[in-house]
Amino acid sequence: MHLTLRIRPLRVLLAVAAVLVPACLFRGQLLRLFMRPEPPPAQEQGISLEDTRPGEVTTIVTGLDVPWSLAFLPDGGLLVTERSGRLVHIVDGERRAEVTVPGVRQRGESGLMGLALHPRFAENAWIYLAFTTEGTSGLENRLVRYRWTGTGLVDAQVIVDGIPAAMFHDGGQVAFGPDGYLYLTTGDATQGDLAQDRASLAGKILRLTDDGSIPPDNPFGTRVFSWGHRNPQGLAWDDRGRLWSTEHGRSGRRTGLDELNLIEPGSNYGWPLFQGDATRAGMETPVLHSGPDYTWAPAGAAYLDGSVFFGGLRGEALYEARLSDGAAPTLRAHFYGDFGRIRATIVGPDGMLYFTTSNGDGRGLVRAGDDRIVRVDPRVFRQ
Repeated sequence: MHLTLRIRPLRVLLAVAAVLVPACLFRGQLLRLFMRPEPPPAQEQGISLEDTRPGEVTTIVTGLDVPWSLAFLPDGGLLVTERSGRLVHIVDGERRAEVTVPGVRQRGESGLMGLALHPRFAENAWIYLAFTTEGTSGLENRLVRYRWTGTGLVDAQVIVDGIPAAMFHDGGQVAFGPDGYLYLTTGDATQGDLAQDRASLAGKILRLTDDGSIPPDNPFGTRVFSWGHRNPQGLAWDDRGRLWSTEHGRSGRRTGLDELNLIEPGSNYGWPLFQGDATRAGMETPVLHSGPDYTWAPAGAAYLDGSVFFGGLRGEALYEARLSDGAAPTLRAHFYGDFGRIRATIVGPDGMLYFTTSNGDGRGLVRAGDDRIVRVDPRVFRQ
């Protein structure tokens, strides 16, 4: 009898918990308790928002839905991809148009991702979008070229398709390099072995012509430019024409070991065979990594005034890797915790640095006005 009386209240509590806990776990404040970023190590402490002067940091757009990539139009307007599948045209801080991109399938971290304008956009109005869609045998990632009309997308042409996709590790960054070729990052689609398979398009940085053909000087005579990547999401070229890429390290219970890599044609960056400071013959180690106990979760990257800036999702900071000849870059963390998860990072035609937040992606605390685009006067980094 006593046993029965003890079990019933316990059953009631468990039943209540089964209803309430799943609902609460997705509420911002409780989620924040479990997803709070680690404070940056002391040597990485940078400039906080409170150190800036009025006008140096400005929110220019609010109310976006997980903005993934940005591109400035010649007239000063902005195109923004939202991961759910919308392309948003913004003029003077206001939404001028919202276009649903046909065929986008958003699952977890996949969906509508990278965006790039053709170098001769003013002549041909071509834009390139990387996204997840349904292929002949399930989800795949692809890169498609469109012509932007000012209010919509026409003349779709698939540039590359059949890239393995998954809920996680989809890469998705797209950019034109100073050589005029088109670069696309791809993740390992949670199948690490694909990164070491040169016949697979997963876990690679691809290099293409503007119509998807293979450049004549690609290292393997294929679209593959570099390989052995887990989930690269940032591309930036410095003033010497060198390509830098940010890459997500391991995840799950043991996080950390995120990377900043200097990309060389044909090089293998080791995933999943080694991480961090480990070495392996014929493979490249990262120029900089976060260590085994700290996570950047690095996203978009941009080069400005001697530094590679990149967004930190899990790290909730804007990171600055200050480049130095003959020595490893020094790293600083700006705006730690001030804006939450930071994703896209680009330099605008005005010389300002722009970044997006990604607090609405289910892994952060949504603040009033999120998600947003923030403009930063680069003088703040040199105070």
